Amino acid sequence: MAGPSGTGKRTLGGVLSSALVCSGRGEPPCGHCPDCRKAGAGVHPDVIRIGLDGKDISVSQIREIRADAYVRPNEAARKVYVLENAQTMNGSAQNALLKLLEDGPAYAAFLLLTDNAGNMLATVRSRCELLNLSPVTPAECREYLLTRFSTLPRERVLDAAGRCEGVLGRAVAWLEGGGEEEERIREAASRLASLLKDGGEGELLEYCVGLEKWDRDALSGLMDETVQQLRDGLLRGDAPGRSLRLIGHIQVLKEALSFHVGAGHIAGWLCAGAFAHV
Repeated sequence: MAGPSGTGKRTLGGVLSSALVCSGRGEPPCGHCPDCRKAGAGVHPDVIRIGLDGKDISVSQIREIRADAYVRPNEAARKVYVLENAQTMNGSAQNALLKLLEDGPAYAAFLLLTDNAGNMLATVRSRCELLNLSPVTPAECREYLLTRFSTLPRERVLDAAGRCEGVLGRAVAWLEGGGEEEERIREAASRLASLLKDGGEGELLEYCVGLEKWDRDALSGLMDETVQQLRDGLLRGDAPGRSLRLIGHIQVLKEALSFHVGAGHIAGWLCAGAFAHV
C-alpha cells in the first residue's frame, strides 16, 4: 500500500489484517469474532507489526521474520506481517524479504506500507499487488470530517478540511489534538513563508537549522501549509514569479521527503534553493 502520510495506509492495513485472520461467518472482517476483536485491539498473536517505532527496518529484523514465518499460526488460519514505513528497508533488507515473498509458506501474508513505492526494489514490487492510496476529494473530506467531528465548531472543521489537501489523517490529527499542532504548523509556515519571500539569508538559514529537529509528518505538514500560504499571497497580489518558483521548489522537496530523505537535507535544500529562485 503506497501513499503519502495520512492517506489511510495504517487504517486500511488494520482492516486487511482483520480480514485475513477473521474466523467469523460472512464477508470478512466480521468485526465480532475473537480474531477480529484481537486484531482490532492490536493483541492478536498472528498479526505482527514491524516498524512502528519509526526506525529503519533492518536486515536482522527481516531475518527474524523469515524464521518466524515458518512457525505455524498460533490461533488463526493465517499469519499476517505488517511492515510500516517499508521504504526504510535498505537493499539488503529488501533482498532478504524478497526470498520470503517468493517462497514463503502459503499461510503467511505480507502487507508493506510505504510513502512511496518507487523507493522499493523493482523485484519486491513485482512480487506484490500494488494499491495506491491518494488524497480524497474536497467534498469527501468535508463530509467525513463534519460527520466524525460533529461536536466541534463547524468553522474549525471546515478550516481543517480546506487546509489538509485531502489528507484525512492530517486533518484528524489537527482536530483530535485540540488545534495545538495545527496552530504550531500554521504559525511556523507563516514565518517560513515570510522569510522565503522577504527575509535575509542569515535569518532563513537560522530558521531552517531548527527544522532539522522536526519529524517527517510535521515537516510534510509544514511544507503543505507554506505552499498554501504562498498561494494565498498570490491572491493578495504578491509577485507571481518568485512565489510560483518557491512553490515549485517546496513541492520538489516534498517529493524528496517521500523518498525518505532526512529532515536535515530537506532543511538545507530548502534554504539553498530559496535563494536560487530569487
